[in-house]
Amino acid sequence: MARNSGFGVRIRRDAPIVLQPFTRFFRGFERNPAVRELFGDRTADVLRTQKVEFFSSRFGYMGTSDIDGHLLISTTYLARGEFRHVYLDLVHELAHVRQFREGRPLFYPKLSYVDAPSEIEAYQFTVREGRRIGMSDAQLLDYLRIEWISAGELRRLARRVGVRAPPARRARGRRRGT
Repeated sequence: MARNSGFGVRIRRDAPIVLQPFTRFFRGFERNPAVRELFGDRTADVLRTQKVEFFSSRFGYMGTSDIDGHLLISTTYLARGEFRHVYLDLVHELAHVRQFREGRPLFYPKLSYVDAPSEIEAYQFTVREGRRIGMSDAQLLDYLRIEWISAGELRRLARRVGVRAPPARRARGRRRGT
């Protein structure tokens, strides 16, 4: 739909979103134990019908649309992210796809990211997969570290999903007296 603005221009506001088949870019996931745990006997069908939208941005990682359940993936992250992190993020987002397909909410606007039930469940699942592929607590903690959460939120998320995190540092204060 185009709208006149009164500025002598028209802007068409119904640009199509180009969705690609998941299996065109991501192979072997239908045989992956973690993905099979998510979708069971329907795994191949789910992945065959799963769509992906790629976007170009230096920022961002991956997400799942709460409108239709398709994945949104930064091409920069896909190209430059650490392979294990990209893999775990795909597993994490597929956990959200399952949540979406079950009719559960993906976003909880009144809660912190690390307190959202959808995120806790997806990260618990992803941490199990990280352990299955041999990642240590330190490596998993590094995976959980994202720039939009504080150090305290990171420790809270780690605790909730079963990753050992170092204790919080205490600020060193002056000693009284002398």
